[in-house]
Amino acid sequence: MDKFLQQVVNGLSIGSIYALMAVGYSLVYSVMNFSNFAHGGVIMFGAYFGFFFMTLGDNRVIQNIDFIPDSIKENLPNFPFIAAFIATILLAGILAVIIERVAYRPLRERQAPFLYFIISAMGVSMFLENIVVATIGPTPRTFPRVFSSEPLRLGPISIGWIDMTMFIVAAVCLTLLILFLDFTKVGKAVQAAAFNMKGSALMGINTGFVIMLVFLLGGLLAGAAGILFGMRYTVYPQIGMITTKSFIAAVFGGLGSVPGAVVGSILLGIIETFTAGYISSRYRDLVSFAILILVLVIRPSGLMGKSREDKA
Repeated sequence: MDKFLQQVVNGLSIGSIYALMAVGYSLVYSVMNFSNFAHGGVIMFGAYFGFFFMTLGDNRVIQNIDFIPDSIKENLPNFPFIAAFIATILLAGILAVIIERVAYRPLRERQAPFLYFIISAMGVSMFLENIVVATIGPTPRTFPRVFSSEPLRLGPISIGWIDMTMFIVAAVCLTLLILFLDFTKVGKAVQAAAFNMKGSALMGINTGFVIMLVFLLGGLLAGAAGILFGMRYTVYPQIGMITTKSFIAAVFGGLGSVPGAVVGSILLGIIETFTAGYISSRYRDLVSFAILILVLVIRPSGLMGKSREDKA
């Protein structure tokens, strides 16, 4: 029983990070009806942003820039976690908006087929990954220690402080997002655009602003997921590949459904940890992709998604 409860706790921890990632997918899909595979690049940059801010004073790249005065280099502080977290999510949100403006807006204005959006998203994802490899390098980097290595013990269950932080941050961010969507005028506009983009435009809703806002929200969540995931493991250019799991979670819960993305992510996290704990960690990815295939074959709309025409 103790092992069972421990696996549940571990599953909630990783599932909360999947949820932060999957909600970004679902938000974009709900409005634009295509899967934004560039989302992984934003998560990867979020991890690097967080690492950069938390090691600013010790950063060798900055120390080697000649035109920055030595007096400034010597006084650069390492950001505390909260300041680094806020700066990271803001920069990640701005990056997501830039991606929308550069890679997707021209396609929208030309009313390009949705296949073009997917191809563009894949191109952006590879571009972001390779620009990091070319400029920063492929070497994995480790965050400085922020939390105590001693776990929090609740009876027979032990919870790492970083795992607790991941769960709390994800719960707060997702709760704020749901409140924003359900109880604000702008949130209602997002829901209306998700239901019918053309109808919303005819009713006076600025759909261009709604799309930009959706990418901004998705980017903020991606930044939060990136810095937390990087702190939990390591930072490397291929870290964005973890969004494959968040995509599976979004499909599992129902693409286009924010609550579905959260539920699917939590369930996927728990299923993965139980697979690793009771069978073998080698089968974790196998089970995840098996779930994806089963959902697409048996219930393409997912657990909480609505049946709709699939345009991409």
